[in-house]
Amino acid sequence: MYKQILVPVDLNENGFSDRAVELAVWHAKQSNAEIHLLNVLPGMHMSMVASYFPKDAAQQMRCEVEKQLKQFAQQHIDDGVAHKVHIAEGKAYKAILKYAEKLAVDLIIMPSHKRSKLDKALLGSVTSKVVQASPISVLVVKPQG
Repeated sequence: MYKQILVPVDLNENGFSDRAVELAVWHAKQSNAEIHLLNVLPGMHMSMVASYFPKDAAQQMRCEVEKQLKQFAQQHIDDGVAHKVHIAEGKAYKAILKYAEKLAVDLIIMPSHKRSKLDKALLGSVTSKVVQASPISVLVVKPQG
């Protein structure tokens, strides 16, 4: 089955990634796989953005998000399931695809927002971009209700 599972986690929306992680834990238990939780930060090191923040703001933000992601992992992943947390920076779909390749994952499990067609047309969808561009399987978890 699967050996390496990547789950992009959005910490800004409470409960959004829970079901995706729950499914990842189930798959990991079935095949003794390792779960990789990934949070993608906006590009704070871009010169235009960086000029508006103190020099150490990006590092502080990264440390805080890593702490939150570790807490999220503790809450949602059973003790017996191998897992790691990763923090990336940049465009979300590109970072997800890059980490999928870097970690040699064989499954990506991602949540999908419940957005209108207009929202998707104007904003695009990280999930749909990953599905279209990924050479490996992507399991998309739809919102409940």
